[in-house]
Amino acid sequence: MEESAKTSAPNGKRKRLLLILFAIVLLAGVSAALWWLIVGRYHETTNDAYVGGNVVQVTPQTSGTVIALSADNTDFVTAGTVLVTLDQADANITLADAESRLAKAVRSVRNLQANAEELAATVELRRADFLKAQNDLARREKIQATGAVSAEVVQHARDALKAARASLTAAEQQLAATRALVDNTTVRNHPDVLNAAAQVRKAWLEQARTKIPAPVTGFVDKRSAQLGQRVAAGSALMSVVPLDQVWVDANFKENQLAHIRPGQPVTLTADLYGDEVKYHGTVAGFGAGTGSAFALLPPQNATGNWIKVVQRLPVRIALDPEQIAAHPLQIGLSMEVDVDTHQRDGKRLQETPPARTYATDVFRPIDAQADPNVEEIFVAFAGK
Repeated sequence: MEESAKTSAPNGKRKRLLLILFAIVLLAGVSAALWWLIVGRYHETTNDAYVGGNVVQVTPQTSGTVIALSADNTDFVTAGTVLVTLDQADANITLADAESRLAKAVRSVRNLQANAEELAATVELRRADFLKAQNDLARREKIQATGAVSAEVVQHARDALKAARASLTAAEQQLAATRALVDNTTVRNHPDVLNAAAQVRKAWLEQARTKIPAPVTGFVDKRSAQLGQRVAAGSALMSVVPLDQVWVDANFKENQLAHIRPGQPVTLTADLYGDEVKYHGTVAGFGAGTGSAFALLPPQNATGNWIKVVQRLPVRIALDPEQIAAHPLQIGLSMEVDVDTHQRDGKRLQETPPARTYATDVFRPIDAQADPNVEEIFVAFAGK
């Protein structure tokens, strides 16, 4: 009896432990099921997410030789700061030539206007000669019957009238041709002057563009320009990265996308700061295709050895600018993303207008700065 009691005691203890373990497992399972029903099924997460942003290339608008570099990698620059300076020798010569051509055009138009006035006076003189010859012929023909003048004199009068008529016609045609060049125009708005002024502005722009500014405010990276290098228009010299305009591209599996909608709230953490810093953003939109579809060498699945691979689609997530300012991010950093999909209204692919427009005005003032050069030439050579 004592031995059976000793044997049953461990068995009863083991059963109680198994019951407790089963209860714990059951409670954990029920808790997990409740968590998934209440919270988990409304959240989609991924750690395949990276910080993205604009990489603005600094490119020359004209060719030239680099004679100065005012910024290097890691430098912070503001929009409009001159980063690269090109040699201005060729541009200065072109500008001087264009200015001389404008001055010549102004003087040529003034000369045409003066010629038009001179030809108008010549036409009046030829008209007076024509009227005089006409009157002389009329008088001679009237008294020819009386024998006061000979037929030869009358014929000479007729010849003089023809000559006067021809001279008047020639003068009128010359006046018309000259007026066709200057009618309804002034020195300032004459086509030849406008064309020459446009060439001055173009040459001035070519000179101004030898100083290459930063298009945006940000950090310099990917500098390839070197002193003495001959660069062509459009070649990349360096890049400026505005880190206040970053976003996150999260690559979700295709079976995670069914309930993700633009505008849904997102919680993010960066490996740089850890779980202590949480970013808050919203789903901005979806990529038009998977990464493999837009790869340089897309896969050819129409082959006999095809194996299905779960595809990932990039989802753009907009971040809070104030949080970015407080905890800056750099392009390419890893992020962990958690999308709250409670709000599932609307289409998954919404046709919405762009949320923002990227623009720079550092090049806009250059056009107007050429006008004083043109005005100075007008004043010097047009007299008004």
